[in-house]
Amino acid sequence: MKDELVRFDWAIKRILRDKANFVVLEGLLTVLLGRKIHIKNILESEGNQQTANDKFNRVDLLAEDDSGELMLFEVQNDRELDYFHRMAYGVSKAITEYISLGERYDKIRKVYSINIVYFDLGQGNDYVYVGRTDFHGLHNHDDILKLSAGQRKAFHCDNPSDIFPEYYLLRVDEFDKVATTHLDEWMSFLKTGEIPQTATAPGLAEARERLRISQLPEEERRQYLHDLENLRYQRSVIETGRAEGRAEGRAEEKISNAKKLIANGVPLDIISKSLDLTLDELKNL
Repeated sequence: MKDELVRFDWAIKRILRDKANFVVLEGLLTVLLGRKIHIKNILESEGNQQTANDKFNRVDLLAEDDSGELMLFEVQNDRELDYFHRMAYGVSKAITEYISLGERYDKIRKVYSINIVYFDLGQGNDYVYVGRTDFHGLHNHDDILKLSAGQRKAFHCDNPSDIFPEYYLLRVDEFDKVATTHLDEWMSFLKTGEIPQTATAPGLAEARERLRISQLPEEERRQYLHDLENLRYQRSVIETGRAEGRAEGRAEEKISNAKKLIANGVPLDIISKSLDLTLDELKNL
């Protein structure tokens, strides 16, 4: 029988904070950044809380790799209109929290913002987007500003984009293809919660072994199932509200159309049949 796995958003809040399980997040980072990543530790910040506090839809985790760069993870289940602003705020807060007062600006750390969202954020056709900061010439857009020789030597990088934050946006619900790459395998796991034996992406074999619901301690398993039920309830309430809002909108549109037809002298019996309104309802208009 196939083992069910803990949802990634719950795991990142608890199980994946354990140093023994860093290999799972390291796998995802390695796939996204295209180089081997080793997480040194999990950092605590105001936005990096361990308890759910009935906010199962929001998860923050701030990690540090062995080169001192910061990795900010966030998982969001429910639609947020201002989510891009929240991404900017999270990165800005991480930068300012981890530079001491009086330190030189060159001590600012590189931040990678990994955002896993389960709603249609923005408008686009891809399921993974990357945001970097490059400086293009105003008059010659192909002219990209580089660091000077002295800056390259001092900062050990070539471009301003190597200093500025990078944003990775994984739009999970937009993934609808057969997994053919390591990134696809990760997207499939994030969407379905399943990892086939054939998956070879870094971190997934370890996730398959360490995120089994059946191996959770009894108290933790009960908490997981409780949080899962809360999430289902939240989604049900949200979907019900949306459905009621759409129905109310359609009713208002129907009344508006009926009033226009009445004003233009269309017989009530015709309006009644066309808009599925009773004669009494039309007379009250």
